[in-house]
Amino acid sequence: MNLHRMLAARAAAGRPVTVGVIGAGKFGSMFLAMAARSPGLHVACIADLALPRARAALERVGWPAERYGAASLDAAFTARGTWLTEDSAALILDPRIEVVVECTGHPAAGLRHALTAIAAGKHIVMVNVEADVLAGPLLAEKARAAGVVYSMAYGDQPALVCEMVDTLRAEGFTVVAAGKGTKYLPEYHASTPATVWGHYGLTEEQARLGGMNPQMFNSFLDGTKSAIEMAAIANATGLAPPEDGLAFPPCGVQDLPRVFAGSTGRVEVISSLERDGRPVVGDLRWGVYAVFEGETDYVRRCFAEYGVATDPSGRYAALWRPYHFIGLELGISVASAALRQEPTGCAESWRGDVAATAKRDLAPGEVLDGEGGAMVWGKCIPAARSLALGALPIGLAHGVTLKRAVKAGAILSYADVALDEAAEAVRLRRAMEAAAAPAKAAE
Repeated sequence: MNLHRMLAARAAAGRPVTVGVIGAGKFGSMFLAMAARSPGLHVACIADLALPRARAALERVGWPAERYGAASLDAAFTARGTWLTEDSAALILDPRIEVVVECTGHPAAGLRHALTAIAAGKHIVMVNVEADVLAGPLLAEKARAAGVVYSMAYGDQPALVCEMVDTLRAEGFTVVAAGKGTKYLPEYHASTPATVWGHYGLTEEQARLGGMNPQMFNSFLDGTKSAIEMAAIANATGLAPPEDGLAFPPCGVQDLPRVFAGSTGRVEVISSLERDGRPVVGDLRWGVYAVFEGETDYVRRCFAEYGVATDPSGRYAALWRPYHFIGLELGISVASAALRQEPTGCAESWRGDVAATAKRDLAPGEVLDGEGGAMVWGKCIPAARSLALGALPIGLAHGVTLKRAVKAGAILSYADVALDEAAEAVRLRRAMEAAAAPAKAAE
C-alpha cells in the first residue's frame, strides 16, 4: 500500500517510471488519461498503426498537443514529452523504456510484442488477455527466466479477481469460487455482429455514432470474453475451469455464498439476468467476486458478529467489488512492475483454455472470422480437455479455412482447419502444448 509514495519518490528524484504504450484504443486511452495525472509516470512513447486515431484519442482524453508532439524518442526524453510512432519495435528496444504496456487486443501481435520485450529485458503489462490465454503461461515462464515481470492489467477484471483471491488466501481462507458478473442469456452464444445491437438495446445508428465496434462488443455478449477472462484467472490462481464451459448462473451479490456453497475451487461468471430475461436483484454486471469458507466455528461466529454476507449455514461468505475501472487503474500494474518487480496477476501454469465452438453449422471452405464474429464463440474448458480434444483455441480461429464440416455447438479441432504451422503465434501455442502434455498425462 505504498505505490504512491514510491512513485512520488521517483518523481522527486527526476526519474519517473518510463513507459511505452502499444495501442491507443479504449483501454490504452483510459490509461493515458490517468498517466498524465501521475508525476511518477512518464509515457515516453506511444506506438499505434493509425497515428491519426492515436492523436484523436489523446485529444479526447485531454492531452494538449504539445505533450505528444515530440519529433523523436530522444526529444521525448529530453523534454519529458511523448513521441508517437507506428514502429512498436523502436519503442520496445529502446533501453530507456522500463515498462511496455501491450494494448492491441490482437493475439499474434501481442505475443510478438511480449517476446520482443522479454528478450530486451523489459517488464511487460499484458492488457491483451486474448494473447495471454493463447500462450501466456509460456510467456510468463520466459519472463521469469529473463528476470522481468510479465503482468496482467490491473483494472481489468482478471487482475482484480486475482488480487481478491490472493488476499483471501494470504489471510488463511480457502477460496471456493471466484469470477465476475456479466449480462448473459443462453441465446447470446449465437449472437453475431449483425444482431448484437438489439441485445444491447441500441440501434445501429446509435452504435455508429458512439464509435462502437460490433465484433468487439459481440465478443462480450456471446460469452467469448468471459471465457477468456476466466481462463486467465484459472491459469493465475489454480482455480478450476468448468469441464464443459461456464454455466453463467443468475445470481445477485446477496446469493453468492448460497450459490457457491460446497464448491471446491472454480471460476465462474454470474449473470445479471434471470433466464426469462428479468433483471437479477443485486446484480454484479460490472464487478468481480470471491466466495470463501469459514472453516472453524470461531471464524463463522466472527462472520456473524461483523455482518458478513454468508449462506444460511454461515459457513460460506463472499466479497465483491461492484465496479472495475478498466484502463483508469492500469497505472497500478505499471508501478508494481517497475517499483516492486511484482505482477498484478500472472499465469503460473496452463490450466484453462478457450476453445472455438461453432455458432451454426459450418461448411468446408468457409473462413473463420474469429472472436466476436458470426461463426464461433469461445468456451472455457480445462487445458487437459483441450489437449485431449486437439481443440482449436479461439485466438487462432481468425482467417483460417475450414477443411471439413462442423455442427453447431461442436468444439472445433486443429484437424478441422488449414492452419499455418509456421506462423509465430501457432508455433508458440504448439510449444506450450508440447511442454504441458507430459505434465497433463501424469496427472
